[in-house]
Formats: sequence, structure tokens, C-alpha cells
Amino acid sequence: MRNKLPLDSLIELARSKNEDATRRLGQLQNDRTCAAGKLEMLLQYRQDYVNQMQEKMLRGVESSYLRNFQNFIATLEGAIEQQRAVTLQADSRLEHGRGDWKFSKRRLNSFDTLASRACKQEMLALGKAEQRDSDERTSQRFYLQSSRLAV
Repeated sequence: MRNKLPLDSLIELARSKNEDATRRLGQLQNDRTCAAGKLEMLLQYRQDYVNQMQEKMLRGVESSYLRNFQNFIATLEGAIEQQRAVTLQADSRLEHGRGDWKFSKRRLNSFDTLASRACKQEMLALGKAEQRDSDERTSQRFYLQSSRLAV
């Protein structure tokens, strides 16, 4: 039977860290999707509002209405730029999270590989010990049989 290796503790820790990195990556992906969705919504809202204004301008609008429209569009553009910055930050955090996840995954795979090698070496040593014991028993039986025949 395999004894608990010190490597097993490292594997458990690496597995835990990998699970944490996976959860963080999922949250970062959700954050990025949400930020991109908000940006898309603002862009669509601006386009809809511009389209409505164009229709109204064909019928004629007062100059105060046009000034209000321009002020509103300027405010909306500011919100769009802020949301673009939020989306870019979310992209950056997501890429960093992917790097962290890849690192933790490689580390876990490395420890798993080491544990697999240690297990194979242990099995090989056990097989050799069993073979040695079997050879020794066979040798003793042969010695006993040959000494009985000699008597």
C-alpha cells in the first residue's frame, strides 16, 4: 500500500489553489461580460437616440431641444468612454486571471506527474521485493530438498 507522501500535501494545496483560480477566472469572465454588455447597451441607446433625433429634425425642432440633445449626447458619450475604460480594465484583469489559472494548472499537473512517477517507482520496488522474496523461498526449498536427498 502506498504511504502518504509529502508530495500529497503539495498536491492538495495545488488543487485547492487551482480551484480558487478557476472560480476567480469564472468571476472575471462574468465581470467582463457584464461590462461589455453595459457598453453595448450604452452604444445602442446612443444610436437609438440619434435615430430619433434625426427623425424629429426632419419635421423641425426648436433650438433649445437641439441644445438639450447635444448636451445629452455629450453626457452619454462621457458614460460610454467610462464604460469602455471599465471594459478594458475587465479585459486586463481577465487576461491576468487566465495567466494565474494556467500557472496553477501547470503546477498541479507537475505535482500529479511527480506523484505518478513516485507511485510507479514504489510499485517497481515492491515488485522487486516480492520477486526477491519469491526467489529466496524457492532457493530455500531447493536447498532443503537437496539436503534431504543427500542424507
